[in-house]
Amino acid sequence: MEQRLQRALASRKVKSIRDASREPSAVLLPLYRKDDEYYLVFTKRTQQVKDHKGQISFPGGVYQEEDETLVNTALRECAEEIGLAPENVRILGGLDDIITLTSNYIVSPFVAIIPYPYGFRISRQEIEEIIEVPVSAILDKSSLREEIEVVDGKPEVMRYYHYRGRVIWGATARILHQFLDIFAAVSDEGRG
Repeated sequence: MEQRLQRALASRKVKSIRDASREPSAVLLPLYRKDDEYYLVFTKRTQQVKDHKGQISFPGGVYQEEDETLVNTALRECAEEIGLAPENVRILGGLDDIITLTSNYIVSPFVAIIPYPYGFRISRQEIEEIIEVPVSAILDKSSLREEIEVVDGKPEVMRYYHYRGRVIWGATARILHQFLDIFAAVSDEGRG
């Protein structure tokens, strides 16, 4: 499955967004396998962070010049936020850039395999909790609610993924939707 996912990510052209008026940032989609099931790692942000207070997101943050690449940004931020060491991460590939609608970021997402179990250490300043979600739970159509909202004068589909009383929405839901489309296609390919 991991090889198929890596091939699928490598075979697509990632849509990059360059806009000097927005801050480049990056997130990691940490994926691990436990008991023949894949899980994604999300974080719930604290009320002390600058943006997206209390929201569920993937670990990540703003690009810094010393990072040199956005992959390095995602790795550095994961180490800072949840104690995930870069040497324990295997990057499978990138997803399309996403613009945040409520803040001024361009987010570059990267899918990665991490070991299980892993001894996360969270930064209490930035992260309230780690949320580990089975991919099958959010692939289930009953977890998804879609609404049409007008953004910048245009109708947009907004997605809300529900898992055990939590709601994943906004840029994280748009990134998750991309990932789930690819993951589902690769899973179906494995069954064929």
